[in-house]
Amino acid sequence: MTFDPTSPVALTQSLIRCPSVTPEEGGALALLDSVLGRAGFSVERPVFSEPGTPDIENLYARIGRGGRCLLFAGHTDVVPTGEAAAWAHDPFSGEIADGLLYGRGAVDMKGGIACKLAATLAFLRERPDFDGSIAFLITGDEEGPAINGTVKLLDWARAQGEHFDHCLLGEPTNPNRLGEMIKIGRRGSLTGTVTVHGRQGHVAYPHRAENPIPGLLRLCSGLIAEPLDGGTAHFDASNLEFTTIDVGNPATNVIPASAKAVFNIRFNEGWSAESLGAEIRRRLDGAAGDVVRYSLDLQPSNSPAFLTQPDAFVDLVAGAIEAETGLKPALSTTGGTSDARFIKDACPVVEFGLVGETMHQVDECVAVADLERLTAIYRRVLDGYFPSASA
Repeated sequence: MTFDPTSPVALTQSLIRCPSVTPEEGGALALLDSVLGRAGFSVERPVFSEPGTPDIENLYARIGRGGRCLLFAGHTDVVPTGEAAAWAHDPFSGEIADGLLYGRGAVDMKGGIACKLAATLAFLRERPDFDGSIAFLITGDEEGPAINGTVKLLDWARAQGEHFDHCLLGEPTNPNRLGEMIKIGRRGSLTGTVTVHGRQGHVAYPHRAENPIPGLLRLCSGLIAEPLDGGTAHFDASNLEFTTIDVGNPATNVIPASAKAVFNIRFNEGWSAESLGAEIRRRLDGAAGDVVRYSLDLQPSNSPAFLTQPDAFVDLVAGAIEAETGLKPALSTTGGTSDARFIKDACPVVEFGLVGETMHQVDECVAVADLERLTAIYRRVLDGYFPSASA
């Protein structure tokens, strides 16, 4: 090992230099295995498979067997770089320029993992006999299908008798400044396709055909005629968005046989995928009447809405953030899905990480100062979660 693993900057650079684009491990988990193993963690790297999906390597590490267990979760896989020539800095170099560290995964989320690990190593050096347990649950499948990653790793850990009391997930939660936002929940996601069935024919003889396009427009209007809800105490209103409308008709003189629209709904805790599906069917049936022939295909959803109720753990994380940044973080449920939707079945989970402004973009980067500050925040969480006998 040629770097100091207690330095979040050096550790982030080393992780970025591992080209771990989903589903490739790229050396990132091997690096974490080495660092955690040297620190006294018991480390395992199970590989999970599923027909039709790539095999995924994951990592689970734990130190301590008694007391409360704090779980640090995250992912080392990253999205593709796009056109590498468009980057001002090599996407897998970890270069630093003008106080910014560049590279794919800098904020999503190798930087967050590095900060957690650096904070933990510093904590263990000062408190080797702390009363409790610390675990790391790291997947290589968060940016991919999310089938052979966290969900199976949690099942595997449960089968090994592992138990967690709370989890801190290091997704980049802050829109603009470190300390702005904690995620205490996520909206659910449901995708569906509605297809209107007509009868193909010549445009000059419409009485011999049945044009599905007016019917599709009628159904789409029926789906969005009324809001799904007005939001809740912790969630914005659920929203339905059409993502594509397709006919697939190359001819200008032919009435098509069918037309379809795909939609995605981000929903709050007032709905389940089942109740929302029933509401969609009710609206479609009402709009279709006896006139429009349609079919509905709802994709299976593994993204329910969930909320971690504000409690002492949320207060601990928020207090650590405010102590280091001077900002009182908002408790938010905005944004897309994350692996928190799986972890919430194992223990209460909150998310806090870096500023996500450049995630998935060309020239993804993180402020060096933010890496140091986030490490200090995580260290405060550890000190508060495992208070010393003299405290």
